[in-house]
Amino acid sequence: MDFLNFLDFSVTDIIDIFLVAILMYYVYQLVRGTVAINIFIGIVIVWAFWKLTEVLDMKMISSMVGGFMQVGLIALIIVFQQEIRKFLLMVGSTNLASKRNFLKHFKFLKEDGLTIGTNVDAIVAACEKMGSTKTGALIIIARNNSLDFVKSTGDKMSIEITQPILESIFYKNSPLHDGAVVIEDNYIVATRVILPVSNERSIPLRFGLRHRAAVGITEKTDSLAIIVSEETGLISYIKNGEFVLFKDLEELSSLIKSDLL
Repeated sequence: MDFLNFLDFSVTDIIDIFLVAILMYYVYQLVRGTVAINIFIGIVIVWAFWKLTEVLDMKMISSMVGGFMQVGLIALIIVFQQEIRKFLLMVGSTNLASKRNFLKHFKFLKEDGLTIGTNVDAIVAACEKMGSTKTGALIIIARNNSLDFVKSTGDKMSIEITQPILESIFYKNSPLHDGAVVIEDNYIVATRVILPVSNERSIPLRFGLRHRAAVGITEKTDSLAIIVSEETGLISYIKNGEFVLFKDLEELSSLIKSDLL
């Protein structure tokens, strides 16, 4: 039977399936936790139905669904423009050269020896102390995407992370407290950084420019953002342009460490 010919696998077919699986995995990672995930699942279902009708040689329904998939491509580009931007930033990241960052792109194939270089506990402890004194802070932790385009707006640094250093940078009378701090590995690489502000209308009005800037940079890159509110002293954690909820600082620390692996 002709429609069973697809069971004749070759090495090329296995490589093809493996590459498609990786692509689908990263597309899912980009849209997971956003409203786009439902659209993504719908597209996968329609695509699977289309291929099934082709295999069963159901020409009429196959041509109809195929036409829908082709015409809908332009609409999908518009709907997923933020996710496509993130995907292209990830693919074109200049940080792929290092072994550790290369392995980050294959998190599902993690090695036991892969460790976090960033002192997350010191960052969280500093945020806790700043929160108790209502000292505003905005900390950006780089992952795979390059942040050179925002680092250039501030003062370049190369300071190893410690709790006192972070607290002194955001101290109200410090000349460096205004703007964001960018962290790469275990070093503060820039201070007084100006970030792109999100125009997302769903952000509650009680959040100010620090939170909008954090949402903006995490929408455009895969970086992580930690904010201490100057008004309330509350700590917020933002990833992929979304607020991530946590019960306590211990859970926050665990979330950040998990996202940095």
